[in-house]
Amino acid sequence: MSSILISEFITSQALETLRSKHAVVYEPELYKDRPALIAALQKIDALIVRNLTQVNEEILLGAPNLRVVGRLGVGLENIELPACAKRNIKVIPATGANAESVAEYVVGAAVALTRGFIPATISTLKGEWPRPRFSSYHEFLGKSLGIVGFGSIGRVVAKKGNAFGLQCIAYDPMLSGGSVELDGFSVPLLPLNELLAQSDAVTLHLPFLPETKNLFNASTLDQMKHGACLVNTARGGIVDERALAERLRSGRLGGAAMDVFESEPAKDLSHFVGIENLILTPHVAGVTHESNERVSQMIADEVNLFLGV
Repeated sequence: MSSILISEFITSQALETLRSKHAVVYEPELYKDRPALIAALQKIDALIVRNLTQVNEEILLGAPNLRVVGRLGVGLENIELPACAKRNIKVIPATGANAESVAEYVVGAAVALTRGFIPATISTLKGEWPRPRFSSYHEFLGKSLGIVGFGSIGRVVAKKGNAFGLQCIAYDPMLSGGSVELDGFSVPLLPLNELLAQSDAVTLHLPFLPETKNLFNASTLDQMKHGACLVNTARGGIVDERALAERLRSGRLGGAAMDVFESEPAKDLSHFVGIENLILTPHVAGVTHESNERVSQMIADEVNLFLGV
């Protein structure tokens, strides 16, 4: 029987799955107390985290028996992968388990931005009854959805977009060829500049890497179609928030949905104040009751499989 430490929230069913085979220490607030976390790791074989536990050299030095890290999510920015690899520690992300939730957020946000639901709500609450203004907004049917990053989540987004009658196009520097075949339809692969020029809405599904830091800076944002919308559920730091805010205020871009931010938890988003067609959410695109169940169970099963009985 191996020892497992869980330093952030996991579902009760997944917790029981782990406890059925191993000794489990479950302290979902432990990530807040660094010294206590390091002390708890002394004899631990497996560590399960979300995105708030920083798994770095300091942590690993205090965990001589650690063999595997389970990540309750897909982003790995809080885990020092080279340090883990040096110690032969396997890192297991919940790849694909939250894709449905993210894809729902993307399509829902893009529809809301295209139809102007947010400013319509603000204006209607003021008693202005802005029917003429919002009668001129457009249907989403037949519009072009540009998907930047075409991995597991991007492909689920494309399937939902296709069901909505959208023309889906994609950019992914890791893919070759002219298109990707999905269930009964094809998604063209384009250079980024061509995708931006053609897309009515652009959605980001990229990891945060040195190559993607501020990828959507002022210059890139200016390549987008006039009036287009941007949805970022990937990682903060990929989009220059202040450059985006300027283009939303000027009307150069039509709207944006931001679920991730340069600094999280986001404390100062004053650069976005006063922008109407804007959706801001606290990194929840991939976090729903259902996705939590899938993510937690996937990691519990994978960690159990790795550790054996």
